[in-house]
Parts: sequence; structure tokens; C-alpha cells
Amino acid sequence: MKSVGSRIRVLVVDDSSFVRKALVRMFEESPEIEVAGVAPDGASALELIEELVPDVITLDVMMPGMDGISTLCQIMERRPTPVIMLSSCTGRGAEKTIRALELGAVDFIDKCSVGGAMDISGLERELTQKIRVAAGIRVALPLPPEQAAPLPIPDSEPPRIHPKLVVVGTSTGGPAALTVVLAKLPAELPCPVLVVQHMPPGFTGPLAERLNRSCAVTVKEAQDGEELRAGWVYIAPGGKHLKLTRRGERLVTRLDLEPEGTLHRPSVDVLFDSAATHLGSGCLAFVLTGMGSDGVRGAMEIKRRGGKVFVEAAETTVVNGMPRAVAAALEVDGTLPLPEVGERISAEVGRQGL
Repeated sequence: MKSVGSRIRVLVVDDSSFVRKALVRMFEESPEIEVAGVAPDGASALELIEELVPDVITLDVMMPGMDGISTLCQIMERRPTPVIMLSSCTGRGAEKTIRALELGAVDFIDKCSVGGAMDISGLERELTQKIRVAAGIRVALPLPPEQAAPLPIPDSEPPRIHPKLVVVGTSTGGPAALTVVLAKLPAELPCPVLVVQHMPPGFTGPLAERLNRSCAVTVKEAQDGEELRAGWVYIAPGGKHLKLTRRGERLVTRLDLEPEGTLHRPSVDVLFDSAATHLGSGCLAFVLTGMGSDGVRGAMEIKRRGGKVFVEAAETTVVNGMPRAVAAALEVDGTLPLPEVGERISAEVGRQGL
């Protein structure tokens, strides 16, 4: 973590000389960020990290030789530092970005989402915000799901409600957190799970595919008009809101752009509001690591209608903004360290059918 009152020292790692120069110019006049050094490849970056000890590193995903993933692994092994990946949603960029987030990168910038062709003004706004947040993060390697010791599921006190739907909201740090949580869920989980992870278009599909390969439950990117199935996890696609509607007695997904004024699309609030409207006390909500306050309004609505709301404990979050905001706004039903979230979902849902 950076010292209070000093400028945030950033190491820029990118094989493109254009990008390196653009980022240097971007922060020349910044009162809070300075470029401490630049590196054209992973090997040079590892040397400069030892010499410069930067507060934050921006790291290109796709580089010749030692690529961003290999470089990130070396950084986390030698000198764990907050890393923001620079990526693209095209080709293998999205898949590698998801892998980087699982390996300990704290966030990423999608070059396509800031106007395309490296829109400098859009990139500067987004990157400045993410560097500011990253500088306050104490980096810890993500906990592999197979090493998260399972906890016994208590059977002495039955749940007060029989949830018919689990909804999850997360942002910064979410991909690694979801890996831990979903790996604990049994294939026979008797209800569906809907997830909002703040991500731009092009990244949620690869995220769902990676999670599906490591979990007993079926994980997929949600499509419009799907009937929800028990034991399936639906990830909201980047750029669209995920809501619920009904087809007879069955719950069905609905994807659209309304409301347009939300800070995030997909929005945790929009999903939680829709779940509360259609299921009321049948909702079980979890708010995990993330920046900001998305989810507060929706969590309040779920509680108002008799559902349960849990938040991740501060000590296991990458960024405690979303869980803290929810806990400050309402009386949550529990605050759980990340390794306990999956077990709690199973305990609350139990073996009650839909």
C-alpha cells in the first residue's frame, strides 16, 4: 500500500511504444499519479520492480516472449504488487484477462470499452480511478478453491426461509471470489444462482466458461428468455441488465438495457430488485468484494420482502466498498469470510426443492 500523502508511483509495462508514451503523457500533469518507469517486456519489468518498488503496475496482457500472465505470476511470487491488466475483448485477450484476475491481478482495463483504438481521454478517466483504488489494496494471493478447507454445514437450526433463488453481486476481485464460492456448490443444488459481475461486454462469456470447467454446478453466461434450472449458475452478460420474468409458473431470464441511467450495466441493484419483486422471501442474496455501492438499494428491497442478505467479511475482500455499503444501510443476516460463503449457500438452501 502507498504511503499517505505521496503520489502513486506506477510502472507501465507494454510492448507497444505508442501505449507506453501515451500513458507517460497521460500522467505528466497528474497531482496524484506519476509514472515511475516503463518496461517494454516482462523480463525488463521484473528488473525494474526490484529497483523502483512501484505502488501499482499496469501490465499488458498480450506481449511477445514473456506474456502478461507469465509476468504476473513472477510478480506475485517475487514482490506482490497491485497489478491492473490492459486487455482487449478480442481474440484470446478476454480469456487471458480472466486468468490474470484469478492469479491476483486486482483489476483490468478493456481497451475496447474506452472508445476503441486507445481512446486516451476515456482511458485516462477509467485508469486514474482504478489506479487510485489499486494503490490502497494490500495484495494477497487468491485462495485456491481446493485449498479452502470445507466447513461443516450446521444442521441444528433449520433456515427460516426456503430460498428458491440465490443472487450474487460483485465487482473488483469478483472473478477470483466466484471461483472459491462456486467451487463449493454441489451439482444437485436445489435452486438456480444468478450473478452480476461488473465487466464490459466480451469478458463475462469467458468468465462463465472458466468457472464452468472448475465447478460441479453448470455455469453459463445468461441468455434472454431462458427458463432457470436448479443447480445452474447464470452470469449476467456485460453491457446488459439481468432481470427475471415469469412464463407460467417458471422463472425466465430477461436481458435488456433498461434502466439506462445506472452506473453499471449489468447492475446488482437491478437484479436484486427484480428477484425481490418475483420471489420476495424466496431470495437469498450475497454481496461480495467490489468497489462502490451497487447492490444497496436492491438488498434493502430483498430484506423488505422477507429475504436474506449476507455480505463478505472485510478481511477477505479485495475492495470492501460494496459489502460495507450494504452492511451500513441495513441489518444483514451475516458477515462471512469468503471460504464460508459457498457452505452458507448450501446450508441456507438445504435440500428444499423448487
